Amino acid sequence: MNKKTLILIGFIILKFVLQYVLISPEYDLQRDEYLHLDQAHHLAWGYLSVPPVTSWFSYLILLLGNSVFWVKFFPALFGVLTLIIIWKTIELLKGNLYALVLGAMCIVFSSLLRINMLYQPNSFDVLCWTAFYYILIQYIISEKPKWLYIGAVVFAFGFLNKYNILFLLIGLLPALILSKQRKILAEKKLYFALFLGLILILPNLLWQYNNQFPIVHHMKELSETQLVNVNRADFLKEQLLFFIGSFFVILASFYALLFYKPFEKFKFLFASIIFTIIVFLYFKAKAYYAIGLYPIYIALGSVFLADILNSGWKRYLKPVFIALPLLFFVPMYYLAFPNRSPEKLVAKKQTHRWEDGKEHNLSQDFADMLGWKELARKTDSVYALFPKSENTLVLCDNYGQAGAINFYTKKGIKAVSFNADYVNWFNLNVYYKNLIRVKTFEENSNEFKETSPFFQSAFIAGKITNKYAREYGTTVFVFTNAKVNINKRLQQEIDEEKNYIKE
Repeated sequence: MNKKTLILIGFIILKFVLQYVLISPEYDLQRDEYLHLDQAHHLAWGYLSVPPVTSWFSYLILLLGNSVFWVKFFPALFGVLTLIIIWKTIELLKGNLYALVLGAMCIVFSSLLRINMLYQPNSFDVLCWTAFYYILIQYIISEKPKWLYIGAVVFAFGFLNKYNILFLLIGLLPALILSKQRKILAEKKLYFALFLGLILILPNLLWQYNNQFPIVHHMKELSETQLVNVNRADFLKEQLLFFIGSFFVILASFYALLFYKPFEKFKFLFASIIFTIIVFLYFKAKAYYAIGLYPIYIALGSVFLADILNSGWKRYLKPVFIALPLLFFVPMYYLAFPNRSPEKLVAKKQTHRWEDGKEHNLSQDFADMLGWKELARKTDSVYALFPKSENTLVLCDNYGQAGAINFYTKKGIKAVSFNADYVNWFNLNVYYKNLIRVKTFEENSNEFKETSPFFQSAFIAGKITNKYAREYGTTVFVFTNAKVNINKRLQQEIDEEKNYIKE
């Protein structure tokens, strides 16, 4: 085993270790993670919220025991694979050992630590962006058609993971057309590769068609509730923060793409990042959507800097560029990760803008990692009171509540909601007599007044008491012995929700 391999293995181990130690055991899983994990029980070629790839990994996690260790393992693995691809890109570009170490430091000590912390499509999305750019560089260097087919497969899996990868194509196409590499577009085998990619994504496209393209409704809803609060200036500011420790490396890559002769074939990548950022800005995308853009530029910048810092006084700058990612990681360690209790984080008196556009004392992601075990425990305790629990429906306000109960339950609860994919997961073959209603806190809740008349008795079983949880105050209502046909009313509401989604 040579020196380079040993160093790479060291970085891989470090990456895995960091992903586990940066989360305090005081925190539960995050809201979105529960939904993705529940998809393992409902495998399909598409979902209202995401394409199918995440559900495949969820099924693997389920087979492995559905423990938190495996939930955290997969995003960490995708981060490690991103690191390895950058390492291989630097080797492909003839980078020396310094370039390899610099690139690895920039990847490991970056915002990818935060992205790879959560089991969401984002980690695999970044991996697919990075792999696609690597394959493109491989093809330009070797001109071997096999890379076109490999690129099509990678893009297809990226598409089946998150439609966000379409932005890569939208930004790349005009950059290629305006460069000497436009000759790629005249390659006959490129279109065979595109056809292969289309075949791979076709099942998802058919699912979208058969379900009246729920992605359109999802994007409209996202635009109205979240993207409307996105500030374009904040988007640009956050791009700088994502890889702040490697900012000069990325900047160096831009210069190299324009003026460094060994990179002449890749000059189109300079225009590509500009076009892609413009498209993101036009659509008022969330800042983290663009993270997949940068790793490949870190590889390019590392190779360039390793070359120009090799002689004269500039060689004394080598340790500076190596140290910068680590130095910027120190404040990031104290600010960007749930590695301390919510009380200690709130005591810092920082403000965090949530998706609702309002300022809060705790990061939204962290607030979304609190209160779930408490909710599941209290729901379990009341569910156990019913002798025939299969006749008891647990109905939640949102997918986070339903998913968390299903993940932590010790009583086999299969909670549902009219929110997100859960609207498709009701089991109406069971005749329900009792209702456990999990309701998000409202100042003037009318739940008792509106629902009690349809049941013989009603009471409150508990609330989420963790004041730092986003779900603080969420209440568990219990209604027993229905006077009406619950199933019929459920079907009506399901139909209404599905009709709304189709609109």
